[in-house]
Amino acid sequence: MADLSEPLSAFMTRIAGPGTLSGLARLSGGANMESWAFDWAGMAYVLRRAPSAEYMEGRPYGHPVEAALVRAAHAGGVKAPEVVGVLADADGMGTGYVMRRVVAEVSPAKILPNPPPSLVADLGRELAHIHALPRAAIPEGIPVMDTAAALAELKARFLSYGGDRPAIALAVKWCEDHLPEPADPVLVHGDYRMGNIMVDGEGLAVVLDWELAHLGDAHEDLAFGCMTVWRFGQLDKPAFGVGSLEDYFAAYAAAGGVRVDPARFKFWLVYRTLWWALGCLQMGQAWRSGADTTVERVVVGRRTAEQELDLIRLLEEEAPEAERQRALPPPADPAPAPTGEPTSREMVQAVRDWIESAIKPKAEGHAKFEAVVAMNALGIVMRDLDTGTRAEDRALAEALMSGKTTLAEPGLLARLRRAVLDKCAVDSPKYAALAAARAEWRG
Repeated sequence: MADLSEPLSAFMTRIAGPGTLSGLARLSGGANMESWAFDWAGMAYVLRRAPSAEYMEGRPYGHPVEAALVRAAHAGGVKAPEVVGVLADADGMGTGYVMRRVVAEVSPAKILPNPPPSLVADLGRELAHIHALPRAAIPEGIPVMDTAAALAELKARFLSYGGDRPAIALAVKWCEDHLPEPADPVLVHGDYRMGNIMVDGEGLAVVLDWELAHLGDAHEDLAFGCMTVWRFGQLDKPAFGVGSLEDYFAAYAAAGGVRVDPARFKFWLVYRTLWWALGCLQMGQAWRSGADTTVERVVVGRRTAEQELDLIRLLEEEAPEAERQRALPPPADPAPAPTGEPTSREMVQAVRDWIESAIKPKAEGHAKFEAVVAMNALGIVMRDLDTGTRAEDRALAEALMSGKTTLAEPGLLARLRRAVLDKCAVDSPKYAALAAARAEWRG
């Protein structure tokens, strides 16, 4: 915190006039960027930044372009943050920009149990407003997405990560076989979901995190927030965990959005689930390479199991009815109880218990978040040591991706179901879709 106080004070003096910096605190979460809340001259702000240029490598555009886009959206009537200043190299804080802070709730865990009655309609309406921003208002540097090329890039990344996860291979092949015709490009937010919107008593207050915005198919945005993972346990409410698809689509159309094509919507639901599965694997690669050595990276890397479970649930209707009704193979036998010296699992348990009793209670803010992430990581290791469950099967993945093997093969769907159930039980045992899948598949 001390390393930011002085340069941030100088920056705010330059863009907002004299004042005193107070309340500087890092906000929890944020998979890629840092967010810092602070007050200046009686006003509340948020600094969104990457500490160094390395954090921005591989991105299609930097923070100056992102800030220009957020400004354009705000000026166009979209509920985007108000950007007040963009960092320069001379400011000594990396890259980023400062926004006025909106006082509203962002946590899905707090919003979804009792969302404002208007929220699902707000989500549809606001997305239509984003898609309606005129091309002339969108800054130079925002890329146009070629869906076929993007899918080929996902496939290449999968192969570079080993190409050995059958559920991912099945999804790659399905997307290749169901690639839609190009759509008229609109501004796509790219990360429009619970967790990236803020809500107050009146409904949707602001749309955050514009770093993945691009020009592309409106259905990509329509589908992304409806992914199982972004419903945060509200599985009976397919639109953002808030309401029905019918109400969401109707609000989008009433605000000027295109008529939703169910086949195109399904494609993007599968594509973005595949995209996030590979995004999770990429987090593990970032840790392994040394680019980002935080514990959060390795934990998110294991969330691939959630997306593999979701992909099988999305694609199992491709199998014949007899295969969908086939019983699952039994789960692996549990590990025997230890009787001699402490096992590796017990040593991990001891460290996890120590973090919970000695470290977590004394931690505050982001440090408390990191302690919880570390405990989650050790929990995964303990369950892994108990079962030895693995997800890799290169031969099967290659057969699925080539089309030599399909879900019509007797017993294959049952094997895939068992594999994703067992892996998700190790990596994400509290994932809501896991319990639902067990009930549906009698597993």
